[in-house]
Amino acid sequence: MVKKSFSNLLKNQQVRKINGHLDFQGLPLVFKYMESSQVFGNAEECNSSESGWTMYIGSPITNDDHSDDGDKDDDGDHEHDVKHDEDDHDSDDSMASDASSGPSHRRNSWGNVKDEGKKNCSIKKAKDPVEKNGYEGKKKEKEEDESVFAAKKASVGVQSSEKPQPHLNFYPHGNLLIRTFNSSVEKEKEPKSSETKTNEDYPSGEYEFKEVGGWKKFVVKLRTLIAFPWERIPNGSVLTMKLRGQISDELKSPFAPGLSLPQICENFLKAAYDPRISGIYLHIEPLKCGWGKLEEIRRHMLDFKKSGKFLVGYAPAFGEKEYYLACACEELYAPPSAYFSLYGLVVQAAFLGGVLEKVGIDPQVQKVGKYKSMGDQLACKKMTEETCEMLTSLLDNIHGNWLDKISVTTGKKREDIENFINEGVYQLERLKETGLITNIKYDDEVMSKLKERLGIQKEKNLPAVDYWRYSRVREWTVGLSGGKDLIAVLRASGRISRARGPFNIPSTSIISEQFIEKIRRLRESKRFKAVVIRIDSPGGDALASDLIWREIRLLAASKPVIASMADVAASGGYYMAMAAGVIVAENLTLTGSIGVVTGKPNLGKLYEKIGFNKEVISRGRFAELKAAEQRPLRPDEAELLARSAQSAYKRFRDKAAFSRSMPVEKMEEVAQGRVWTGKDAVSRGLVDAIGGFSRAVAIAKHKANIPQDREVTLVELSRPSPTLPEISRGIGNTLVEVDRTLKDLLEELVSSDGIQARMDGILFQKLEGASYDASLLSNLIKDYEI
Repeated sequence: MVKKSFSNLLKNQQVRKINGHLDFQGLPLVFKYMESSQVFGNAEECNSSESGWTMYIGSPITNDDHSDDGDKDDDGDHEHDVKHDEDDHDSDDSMASDASSGPSHRRNSWGNVKDEGKKNCSIKKAKDPVEKNGYEGKKKEKEEDESVFAAKKASVGVQSSEKPQPHLNFYPHGNLLIRTFNSSVEKEKEPKSSETKTNEDYPSGEYEFKEVGGWKKFVVKLRTLIAFPWERIPNGSVLTMKLRGQISDELKSPFAPGLSLPQICENFLKAAYDPRISGIYLHIEPLKCGWGKLEEIRRHMLDFKKSGKFLVGYAPAFGEKEYYLACACEELYAPPSAYFSLYGLVVQAAFLGGVLEKVGIDPQVQKVGKYKSMGDQLACKKMTEETCEMLTSLLDNIHGNWLDKISVTTGKKREDIENFINEGVYQLERLKETGLITNIKYDDEVMSKLKERLGIQKEKNLPAVDYWRYSRVREWTVGLSGGKDLIAVLRASGRISRARGPFNIPSTSIISEQFIEKIRRLRESKRFKAVVIRIDSPGGDALASDLIWREIRLLAASKPVIASMADVAASGGYYMAMAAGVIVAENLTLTGSIGVVTGKPNLGKLYEKIGFNKEVISRGRFAELKAAEQRPLRPDEAELLARSAQSAYKRFRDKAAFSRSMPVEKMEEVAQGRVWTGKDAVSRGLVDAIGGFSRAVAIAKHKANIPQDREVTLVELSRPSPTLPEISRGIGNTLVEVDRTLKDLLEELVSSDGIQARMDGILFQKLEGASYDASLLSNLIKDYEI
């Protein structure tokens, strides 16, 4: 029974049968039913109130112990999945090389796959003797547990007064808990934690272009001939893409406005292998996205250039963000009248304290975490020292990264670029003289140069295919069909809430009810080898974030789960990410923000000025805590809010420490509401590796024991379907583009009160250029901001 239950481990030679007994890497196994509270202490995340099987790994045990436990195993009637995590034991398993070769992952839709997975190994759970016999049964179980410890002590020569200490790492699998004992008493083997693997230890996921052979060229040519009409493109075509405005991290339907990051990156990949595409002509104009998305696009631009095809850029209006992309082009042109502003980077923070004071609003704010600055926007008139320190650090990271990448791309010294910018450049000719752009030309002149390059006569048009049409070309058509191994991709973008509100826009919010349903489908499915959760969220409802955290933890107990961060994964966004086995972030991803602010507005003076009166009749000492905004908080009410804020902060901090296998004291040092860049977060244990989506996929393959050079199929769980406003473009745009701040305010007012887990909106808006507005006044009405 036990041998069959651990078939997967047996196949990998991680568990062997020696002399009739199971053996794990030289240490025998024994199972014992016991209360989980005796195994894990009071850690609520491991179901300490329940009972279940415990697997001991340690020094030799008697034959009687094996046979007894095996009998108990046969009597069980409930199955629980067992997961062996290779990162928590020294393993001799051979691993594939870190660098992936060629396009090693492909996408597919949820409905177009077959069940190709294998069943998880499991063991049977015996009936709970504590439930059967009450207190006597519990006492008997405790005595049996002590006898097991005594047997363990005798086998390794431990004195009777000692109790062997378990490893600090415990892994919950429903009612199954696993703990490990070392066969040596003198020196216990330390468990591997998140700190034992560094950024360099994970597969890089670096792209390597593979030359296409003659047979594959023939197959691709045949596929293009039988492709759908909208996929048929003339040979020698130029892919033209205009990058401007908002860039979403979600997939978009063909009728939806705006750009999609995964579709942009997919177009670069397809174009590299499509024999009909001769090169890319990239228009770059003012962008409204964060540095994380820019880094992902820039990486795909550099990867595309490995194909040998040309990549020409045209920038009629650009600043630091746009030039960050544009300089990665082989050639870069700008019109004589181009708008450009390479003056440096700035971050701003606005404060409403003085304004609210003048109109008669007293924001009574208490924050937990000295770097948590959301409350400062309402209660303060200027920046605190801690906020200034945090913003300065973020700005230094962004500015330094910009200078480094521009220096590498242009081949100029970092100091020379910085000095040139500090001169105050306002003439486009200076950029040409310095070599920061190739030449000054209009769009039609650049098109003429492209025709000359392709040998097209001047009177003929340049064969071109735009972003929207090329996004509909399938990867299969250009010979990029994936492998049999499936990896699920689950995207989480926007604000987190428990239920869809009247003003929620599809693909711009994370609804926990729907998101959890997808996670559960993944947990029940056997077809997927691993899951990549792509997060681009400043947070939202704390309860919703916690419910999602729990489901991701359960999912990670059954298969590898990798979190990939885009522009921002802070507060509630980081809450979700920390449940994954490995967290991957870009250098400039904003993350962390583990802190709490609570408050309530006192509108008494405002009501007095406008002649408004509000009277409240209540029952209960604290009944008016939320209702009576016409008066200040009483001392006991303020104390209650402060205590509840402290409690919420400790739950968030302690859960983060547990998830990251970090002592609470160490987590406290990096929490306190502080926002970190990915580069700083990885050195502080909040993030495991630096990289983009491709590296997250490479790590998922590594964790699922899939060779790096083997292609996999990426299955997007939520491919978008066009909505009526999207199909009716004119009406749809009018509805979708209504001022987001007003909609957020209305949504806050009509929703129920609850703890929020959202990052400072000013930070996100100013540093990232995205439109997650804070709705400051409405936020104050809420209980918490985490």
